[in-house]
Amino acid sequence: MGERNISRPTPNPEHVRVAAQQFERARQAMNAGNHDYSIELLRTCCQLDPSNLVYRQALRRTQKAKYKNNLRGSPMSWLTTSIPRAKLERAKRAGDHLKVLEYGEIILSADPWSTGTQIDMALAAEALGWTEMAVWMLEQARQKDPRDARVNRALADLYERCGNFSQAMLLWGMVWRVNPTDLEAARKYKDLAAQHTIVAGNYSEAAQSGGRLSLETPIPTEAVTPRDSHQRTVEALQEKIAQDPTHPGHYLQLASALAKAGKLDEARRCLDEGLAATGRNFELQLALTELEIEPFRTNLRMVEGKLASDPDNTQLLKLKCQLEHEINRREMDLFRQKADRFPTDLTNRLELGIRLSRAGLLDEAIQELQAARKDPRCRLRAQVYLGHCFRDRKNWVLARKNYSEALQAASSGDEDIRKEILYEMAHLAVEEGDWRTAVELGNELADLDFGYRNIGKLLDHWQSQLEKATT
Repeated sequence: MGERNISRPTPNPEHVRVAAQQFERARQAMNAGNHDYSIELLRTCCQLDPSNLVYRQALRRTQKAKYKNNLRGSPMSWLTTSIPRAKLERAKRAGDHLKVLEYGEIILSADPWSTGTQIDMALAAEALGWTEMAVWMLEQARQKDPRDARVNRALADLYERCGNFSQAMLLWGMVWRVNPTDLEAARKYKDLAAQHTIVAGNYSEAAQSGGRLSLETPIPTEAVTPRDSHQRTVEALQEKIAQDPTHPGHYLQLASALAKAGKLDEARRCLDEGLAATGRNFELQLALTELEIEPFRTNLRMVEGKLASDPDNTQLLKLKCQLEHEINRREMDLFRQKADRFPTDLTNRLELGIRLSRAGLLDEAIQELQAARKDPRCRLRAQVYLGHCFRDRKNWVLARKNYSEALQAASSGDEDIRKEILYEMAHLAVEEGDWRTAVELGNELADLDFGYRNIGKLLDHWQSQLEKATT
């Protein structure tokens, strides 16, 4: 989205502190199965700290869980939400965007899939400058019906303003297919298709001319199978879908074949059609979520390749950070869905904990990682990341404990993990002014890999500090 002159509300530090406390209580209530109390607390969190997307995501998950993801909410929601709906309309007319969000959450507590409410809230969030929240809200609104032209039009428009032309093109195409007489959707689709081709094919020229780089501009990929063989596979799967349109496996196979051939937009359309035909099969939802992450991963690899030859390019460095943040956010959503659906598979909680830690959500990450370390398959990585979390919380005792246990558990084949742990433990010793331990750990690391993260120079400095301390 282009820069706008937006006045963003400044969060009150005391409100932020209270919201964090309420959030922890809400998590406890949710774990106890008390949906109503959890929703009440999370709505308060959103009022106190309205720009915090984590609170809204937790609230939406709890609202949907209350109604067992039935896609319609309470049977009486049209009646029980009449007053907040009227208040939301008045807030819209008055341009009171915070009130739109507040009343919207009341409505969604009775019907978390209310399409109009989510569109209104997304527009309010964008007006406040909270673009990431606006995008998330509209992506949530698509879950009820991925072909809903109202939502797709709003999200396509927002993607376009954000510079996410590939996603915008896909959604304008869907709007056009639903209504072939929609001339604006047809024009937007064709214009963005042309722009997509130019940007994807001329990265270097765009960068040199100061053109904007999109996080999601896809990179052309070659089909990995011969064209005729691929076409026969696609046609065979399409025939299976025609014969049994409610079988999710056929859609998964077709989407996979299309994705391998680099036809990501067609793969997305296949999964969207499958979701509508199968009553939103969970495996198809996961596959679509995975597929929507892939352009970001591909672009990250491309940017990293460019940085290898131009490491000081500030535009590339900024784009790399944006891509890493976006990938982590989307993967965090993916593994949260998996962890909720398959609670006994602790590998999902491990992956969720890792991404929570990367996002700085340390307390939540610690809980997920502590649960994951009960599985022997996950224990080593869980303890390493627990060490990272406690290090970031400046709890040196627990950080050292988890690092030490991980180091003892690491086998000779886990050399990369051993090097990472030794490096972190040496730095913990430095934080505490324990130069002798830092030198001992540094020497052990240097003996494994003298070039690891500049350990040679660090070791010289630590040795110098130790000599000063002992003279």
